[in-house]
Amino acid sequence: MSGPALLALEDGVVLEGRALGAPGTVTGEVCFNTGMTGYEEILTDPSYHGQIVALTAPHVGNTGINGDDAQAARPWVAGLAVRDAAREPSSWRARGTLDDFLSRHGVPGISELDTRRLTRHVRTRGAMRAALSSEVLDPSELVDVARAAPSLVGRDLVREVTTARPYGHGRDDAVRRPFGPPVRLGVPALRVAAFDFGVKRALLDSLAAEGFDVTVVPASTPAAAILGGGYDGVFLSNGPGDPEPVTYAVDTIAALLGRVPVFGVCLGHQLLALALGARTFKLPFGHRGSNHPVRRVGEARVEITAQNHGFAVDEASLGPTAARLTHVNLNDGTVEGVEVPGVAFSVQFHPEAGPGPHDARGLFAEFRDFVHRFEPAGAPLGAGA
Repeated sequence: MSGPALLALEDGVVLEGRALGAPGTVTGEVCFNTGMTGYEEILTDPSYHGQIVALTAPHVGNTGINGDDAQAARPWVAGLAVRDAAREPSSWRARGTLDDFLSRHGVPGISELDTRRLTRHVRTRGAMRAALSSEVLDPSELVDVARAAPSLVGRDLVREVTTARPYGHGRDDAVRRPFGPPVRLGVPALRVAAFDFGVKRALLDSLAAEGFDVTVVPASTPAAAILGGGYDGVFLSNGPGDPEPVTYAVDTIAALLGRVPVFGVCLGHQLLALALGARTFKLPFGHRGSNHPVRRVGEARVEITAQNHGFAVDEASLGPTAARLTHVNLNDGTVEGVEVPGVAFSVQFHPEAGPGPHDARGLFAEFRDFVHRFEPAGAPLGAGA
């Protein structure tokens, strides 16, 4: 950590700090995460592809990097902005520092930044393009770099993060994670195809811990391959960016509905809604953190959830569809879950929630019960299928 660095926003605001991680210049949509812990999970979550993430927790890096908490084989954030970056970690699990981790993977960062000012600004003005640099130190020049960056709207980022080929993820994978979900032993395995739109490892561990034998498949896998594969269920994963350009996945999901039980999370939830004929829209500054209250419709029950998304399902567009609202965000009233009874269900939040909270972890057991109860329809039920 040495030398000056700048973070420039497309509206002309420029913030100063000190260089962290790899030297260089990156662009992306700036966003903030309100979680107090879990920075290693955030850095390696493919849903952050194309974004510069500011962490509102004041001290970052205290527990170092251990590798066990990583959600992918590499970090996916474009850049990282923090207030104070710890120079020396203090944890028996640490196998390296945050600065070394970012440097090793070529991710630029900025520390000693006024993250409170940045967060308040983004909350007021909305998400916007930004540029982070330890090289371009002329403020007006870096603002121009930010303004020239591509928008997340209309871009298919899923193709850039999905797996190139199928692979398996079973109960043994979950058991090897000492801080993962508790593994249910003695339950017969069910085969599930998990579409990788940018899947987190904790989601796969949670499915495996519940007794699913998981095959992770590329996002472009056609419906015929799933229906011919003998799977007991289909899981739609999280992922980055705008759901509307991911038309190939929407078409596939529409062709699967009613033929195989479907459970979606985050981007998978949005893609399911699109397959049912609903619409999505971009949130002003997104939901990112581990403290978002969600109410189950029709129940006196609130769950504190982990979230990471910049788009949401338009509730008004659910009216003509077969889906019914199941969960509502108590901060802004947006859609947090939908269901087509006996066919599919999905949630906008992350029930696996690495590192937490775990209020919604029971959804994986609900999926298992749903698979057992499922009765296929005579024809696909998705819009336009």
